[in-house]
Parts: sequence; C-alpha cells; structure tokens
Amino acid sequence: MTDSKKKPGWSDLKRCLADLDRPELLGLIQDLYAADRKNQLFLHARFALVEDMLGPYKAVISRWVFPDVMGKQDISVSKAKKAISDYKRAVGHPEGVAELTVFYCESCTDMLNFCSMDDEGYYDALIRMFGQALKAIEKVEPDQRKALVDRLERVRHEARNWGWGVSDAMDDLMGEYGPA
Repeated sequence: MTDSKKKPGWSDLKRCLADLDRPELLGLIQDLYAADRKNQLFLHARFALVEDMLGPYKAVISRWVFPDVMGKQDISVSKAKKAISDYKRAVGHPEGVAELTVFYCESCTDMLNFCSMDDEGYYDALIRMFGQALKAIEKVEPDQRKALVDRLERVRHEARNWGWGVSDAMDDLMGEYGPA
C-alpha cells in the first residue's frame, strides 16, 4: 500500500502487477480493453491486429482539425495532436509518424480551403506540425521521403492563400529541414 500523502505512480503499480499470475494479467488487460475505445485502438496498433493501422488515428486527426462545421462540431488541435502522440506510444514506427504528421498538415489545408478561419492558434499549430513533419520525414527510409515532401510542398503552396505569415514560416522550415 502507498503512503496516503504520496500520489501512487508507476513504480507502485509495477509492484502490484508483479504479484499477478498470467490469467490475472490477461483478465486485467481484458478489463482495460473493454473499458475504453482508446485502449482498444492502442492494443490493436501495438499488436498490428488491423490492416490499416493508421486509419483510426487519421480519423481522429481529421475529426478534430477538419470537423463538420455545418454540424457545429468543434475544432481541437490538442485532440488531433494527441492522436499522433498515442500512435507514437502504441507503435512509433517512423514511417507512421511521418505519415500522420503530413496527414495532419493536409487535413488543416483541406479545412482552410473549405472555409477561412481567423484563429491564430490553429495556424501556429499547423506551422509547428509542418516542422515536425519535416523532422519526421528525415527518419524514414530515403526512398519514402520524396512522396512525403511532395505532399508538404502542396500544403506549402496552398499556404500562400491564407495570410498570417504561414507561407513564410513554412518556407523557413523547408529551408531549414527540407531536402538538400
């Protein structure tokens, strides 16, 4: 048992888990699986149980950066970015991270082409993700980089229509991290 003044942490839980036998651990994982859709997504991705491992993460990204504005759905950059973090924790393959970061930028582009927006935070998040995408692309195999960079080039081209200094910032990032 933990000290009542101390908040329990991973080491406390790890000690408890060490006492469980295999059936108890499987039961615990089953309960966690049944408790939350995010746990299911994590486990499906971790153990490659779905053919399109990135599809559910892309759906979350798209939902939060390009929502159904006519249906009065909210935008949440943080929830979209969390999908990428969740993928990194579950699987973390460099190719998947690069794909999701580029997809995030493309989804923002689709949103901004659909309706203009006066939200500096949205543009700032897009610029940061553009930079993260370029860094992620550096970690994939050389033969996969060109297609990803070409997709970001299309995003950068579209950014010329938006203002807020987005195009200039993307130009700077492309100069710093883009292909040599």
